[in-house]
Amino acid sequence: MMEKEKQKLAITESLVTSKIYIVRDKKVMLDRDLAELYKVETRALNQAVSRNLARFPEEFMFQLSPGEFEILISQIVTSSWGGTRKMPFAFTE
Repeated sequence: MMEKEKQKLAITESLVTSKIYIVRDKKVMLDRDLAELYKVETRALNQAVSRNLARFPEEFMFQLSPGEFEILISQIVTSSWGGTRKMPFAFTE
């Protein structure tokens, strides 16, 4: 039980805040960052979303356009977006 409590404490407010971006005038967290916080693969998170789209209305989640993605990459100094892939999902707060 003590180990789980330590893992919960590892997610700090500053860590979460650093993963929030403004897209379409909304505060969002990208799928890869949300997956990291939940300690799951981005692919697994996106599969769960795809299987349950009715639970994720546009007010809660949307997929970035290629233009939005390019702008976001240019704003993130340490980008590690490898290769081409589907545009990431953005989840509102």
